[in-house]
Formats: sequence, C-alpha cells, structure tokens
Amino acid sequence: MRPFPRLRPARTSLRRKIAALAAVTACLVAAAVGVLVHVLTARDIRDRAGAQAFNAVYSAMDVYRRTGTLADGAELDPIELPAALRHPANGDRHTAYDGHVEGNLGPSVWAAQRTGGPGSPVLAVRVNMSPELYGLHRLDATMTVASLVALAASAPVAVYGAGLLARRLRRVSETAGRICAGDLDARTGPTKGRDEVADIAATVDLMADSLGRRLRTERQFTADVAHELRTPVGGLLAATGLLPPGETEDLLRARVRDLRALVEDLLEISRLDAGAEQPVRARVPLGAVVAEAVARTGSDTEVTVVGARDAEGQGAEGQGAEARSAQTVETDPRRLERIVGNLVVNAHRHGGPPVRVTVEGRTVVVRDHGPGFPADLLLHGPRRFHTGAAERGPGHGLGLTIALGQARVLGAELHLGNAPDGGAVATLRLPD
Repeated sequence: MRPFPRLRPARTSLRRKIAALAAVTACLVAAAVGVLVHVLTARDIRDRAGAQAFNAVYSAMDVYRRTGTLADGAELDPIELPAALRHPANGDRHTAYDGHVEGNLGPSVWAAQRTGGPGSPVLAVRVNMSPELYGLHRLDATMTVASLVALAASAPVAVYGAGLLARRLRRVSETAGRICAGDLDARTGPTKGRDEVADIAATVDLMADSLGRRLRTERQFTADVAHELRTPVGGLLAATGLLPPGETEDLLRARVRDLRALVEDLLEISRLDAGAEQPVRARVPLGAVVAEAVARTGSDTEVTVVGARDAEGQGAEGQGAEARSAQTVETDPRRLERIVGNLVVNAHRHGGPPVRVTVEGRTVVVRDHGPGFPADLLLHGPRRFHTGAAERGPGHGLGLTIALGQARVLGAELHLGNAPDGGAVATLRLPD
C-alpha cells in the first residue's frame, strides 16, 4: 500500500491570492478615489463658472443700462446662445450649460438677462471652462500615475506579508501531512504571533498529542493481550495432543491452531507498530525466495520469473535452477517471504483462481481473478479485523496489514489495486 501523500501547498497558493487581493483592493480604492475627486472637482468647476457668469451678467447689465455699452465680454443676442436662454423672463437672470467645443473654446456656461420688456435684446455672458477642465485632466493624469506608483510600491509589501502568513500555514500543513503519514511525533511547535494561525498550529499539536496517546494505549493493549494469551494458547495446543484421535480432536486442534496464529499475528503487528522491527539484510535471488514463499503456503499458485528460461508455467513446487538464477536483491528474506506468503494466502482466501505470481526485476506481482479489492480498502488501506466486504470470505483482516508493515520495514512499496478485466493485483516494489 502506498504511504499517505504529504499535504503539499498549491502553487497558486494563499500568498499569491492575498497579494492579488491586495492589488485589486488598491486598484479599486484608487479608482473610487479618482472618480470621486473627478466628479466633485468637475461639479465645483461648473458651479463656479455658473456663479461667475451670473455675476458677470449682473455687472454687464448695470453698465449697459447706465452707459449703453457692453462690458465684461457681454453680447446682445449672440448666435451661439443656447435656445433655453433666448427667451428669458423679463428682469430675471438665467444660466445654461453649453457642451459645444470648438478649438480651445468650450464647454461653457452662459448667463443671460433681457435688457427690457418683451421683444427687447438679450444680454448674455459666456464663461469658458476649458482652462479649468484642462487642469482637471492634468489632475486625473497625476492621480493615475500616483495610484500606479502606490500600487507598484505596495505590491511587494503585500507579497512579503502574504509570504509570512503562507510560510506559517505551510508549516502547519506539513506537520498535518506527517501525522497523516504515520509520524505521530511530528509537531508544529511554537509559532510567532497570537492570531488564528497560531491557534491552528496549537490545535494540530494538541490533536497529535491526543491521537498519539490513544494509539499508544491501543497498541500497548493489543500487545499485552496477545502476550498474555500466548501462554494459555500454547497450553491448549499441547493439551489437544492428549485427546484421543477423532473428529472432535481434529476440530479442536484446528481451532486452537487458528487462535495461536491470530495471537502471533497480533504480536507481530504490535512490534511493527512500536517500530521495534529491524531488517536483517542479505543478498538473495529474488525468484528463489518468492518461489519458496509460495511453496510454503501449500496453494496451487503459478509462479513466473521474467527473464529466467523455462520459468513460465512452472508451479510453486517446480521452480528449478533457472528461476533461482534470477536477479539477486539485498533484503531480509524472512520478511520478504512473510509478505509474499500473506499476499498469496489473501488472494486464495478472498479472490478467485487462477492465482499468479510474477517476478520481474525488483517487482513482485500477485494477481488473482476474483471480485477484486473493495473500494473502501483501496481508499483507506487495510484495516485490522476488517475484510472490506462480506463476500471476501473468512479472515481477520490482519494479513494485508502485516504485509504493509513488513514492506515499510524493508523500505519497499506495496500497492493494492484492481485489474481492468477483474481481479485483485498486489504489487511489491523492492528498493534499489
């Protein structure tokens, strides 16, 4: 079974997201401020131009009535006068906006007042806003440049700040990944700051402490129970030898042997859990060790050693010198036999015939033609006292657990899967 993968941070990570969010926020703020300043300034320019035109008409009208001359740029019935001001009420001053632009003239604000009664000329004054609007355009350009400069200056700061947060979160993520992979001693340790990230790190460490205590308690309980059962089970097995031969004696002896095998499996699992197992390595021919392990199961299993002449089609009991001349590997042969034996027994017990074992290079593949491994087992891995499905037949669910543990001791990779055309496939890859 492959080990749990480490939790790797996504490359489009929180750091980039925070930096992008800061940049977008800065752009939105700059745009909002720029639009607000533009609108308020444009309104102020128009209001001041209207007031200037209004006052200019009042002054020009006073001069016109006293002297009969036009002052302050006043005109009588100008052609460009907006239609709304051509017929103002008698004695009332009115203003109107003229958006027409011609060269440097316009937009403008007009103010007009009739000089006398109905039908009398209209005195009008035009205030050109183009200089003020030109200044407004320069202000817009200045604010745009200032916003871009501020964005360019703030982006590295945002990236740096986001990087600090991302590194802290990545540290917590890596710790959680190590715990998920089985390293119960992994801890995040103290983190800088008193924020939510520090709370998450402390919570992960507390979770690891609690999980470690519970697992150690369960493992110790399993080891203690198996150890305490070993002596009475051995006594039962010896006592069955004193029974008179018969069907009852055979049945009782078989059940006691099953119980003894279960106790030995529990003891082996407790040692694997405690990390007390150490491989005793030797250079051995892989094909010969696999053939011997298959032969010890006493099952009808076909063994094929790729690269060995005349090996294909030979049974477990028929592996000769050609198979034994296959590639040699440096490993613990006892543990390797244990892994292969458990996989073969599991294939016969829960799978279907024919069961084939293929050795190629440093890889050993055990294939059956039964219903295959259940989806739950492939997703979560083998679990003790859980066979995955009722149709998989009898068993305690310990064989694959032991095989996985022994593979880890050897530094090998054990992968469980299903063949496309049906059947379970267990692939053991030994390290170089």
